[in-house]
Amino acid sequence: MAPSAMSRWTKALSEARPVPYWLDDPGRPHPEPALTGAATCDLLVVGGGYSGLWTALNAKERDPERDVVLLEGREVGWAASGRNGGFCAASLTHGLPNGLARWPDEIHKLEELGARNLDEIEKAVARHDLDCEFERTGEIDVATETYQARELRDWYEELQDKGLADGVEFLDADAVRDQVASPTFEAGLWDRRGVAMLNPAKLVWGLKRACLRLGVRIHEHTPALTLKPYGAGMAVRTPYGSVRARKVALGTNIFPNLVKRVRAYTVPVYDYALMTEPLAADQLASIGWRNRQGLGDSANQFHYFRLSADNRILWGGYDAVYQYGGRVRAEYDDRPETYAKLAGHFFTCFPQLEGVRFTHAWGGAIDTCSRFSAFYGTAHQGRVAYAAGYTGLGVGATRFGADVMLDLLSGESTERTSLEMVRKKPLPFPPEPFAWTGIALTKWSLARADAHGGRRNLWLRTMDKFGLGFDS
Repeated sequence: MAPSAMSRWTKALSEARPVPYWLDDPGRPHPEPALTGAATCDLLVVGGGYSGLWTALNAKERDPERDVVLLEGREVGWAASGRNGGFCAASLTHGLPNGLARWPDEIHKLEELGARNLDEIEKAVARHDLDCEFERTGEIDVATETYQARELRDWYEELQDKGLADGVEFLDADAVRDQVASPTFEAGLWDRRGVAMLNPAKLVWGLKRACLRLGVRIHEHTPALTLKPYGAGMAVRTPYGSVRARKVALGTNIFPNLVKRVRAYTVPVYDYALMTEPLAADQLASIGWRNRQGLGDSANQFHYFRLSADNRILWGGYDAVYQYGGRVRAEYDDRPETYAKLAGHFFTCFPQLEGVRFTHAWGGAIDTCSRFSAFYGTAHQGRVAYAAGYTGLGVGATRFGADVMLDLLSGESTERTSLEMVRKKPLPFPPEPFAWTGIALTKWSLARADAHGGRRNLWLRTMDKFGLGFDS
């Protein structure tokens, strides 16, 4: 990148606040009081992100008499659930290509369950008045290289052959640029129904209000420190108290799981995003985007971008940063070198928007696993259930994961618990220094593939063969 271009692009970052745009909201609710003393309940939910909140809400909707307590170590939604891109996808498998490669015999059922799950989220938004700017716009996967356009067309034809193309439309260069005007777009694949846009923090806060209305007891600033059997149930210790529960659902995702054997299955990946100021009418007209779809490009190191309710552009992705040892620290949430890179990519995609300023720049940790999509399980003779490993597509899939955890805790066999995706786990990550070395080699190989027409080297082909990978 030429120094003059760098200074021109990074000038747009001069007033960007290093905080998540979604959480920078004067309407942010006050936290609920921390737990003090001893409490008892039927179901204890640990974690106040989407996983925990959907679990608590669905548990009360299944059985309004069930006594439910939810513990959150900080404030609800402060981590990944409040700082993501706000793409709420139907896919339960981190995209159809990943699902088809891993569970070909179940893919039609998984797609059906995913579509039903997204419909249920839309119904919950209406039923509980979740004021979260929900827009069922769909999403376009865009090709920015000739080889990517060819691969998108081939993929569309494969979807047609397998009966999986319902609601999906292939767009050539003219058609995709008619939807969103970027000189970099060569083709697109528009999933018209399978993705909604929303404000992720407002979804969290709406779920919190809905849970409280149904009688869930929520305690924020209350980390769960230990998990141990206690009689016929479980006991969790907190800084100022404890909870005894018949059953426990763990929705802690990237943070250390209270079931220690689960920890090796996930690693934290740091992802970063920018948010522009609201676009003026002429700026918005210059890019079209009348249908307000979410967009993502087709590279291995991909970008995702979308319009907010007030016509800002969120632009994120590309760098997926793993810190040695899997460390999760607040200082990793801010990474100016990535912001500068993202700003350059933004103005390459939309040169007509030069002069637009970024108001917010932030990052956060995502829990990824070696198969890219969530895994599930139980511990302590079925009294504890967990779900983790959503790899960036958890805005929608966590509601499905909540239902899986509740099914597992009930001990009943359902169409969800019978899935191979639910019954089997991914391969765990190796210990250090092997994890860091393997991830670094994979990232280098993916970048090299992007620069060489998508050609995957021996390392990537070997990883593909064993169903392993690294993604955000």
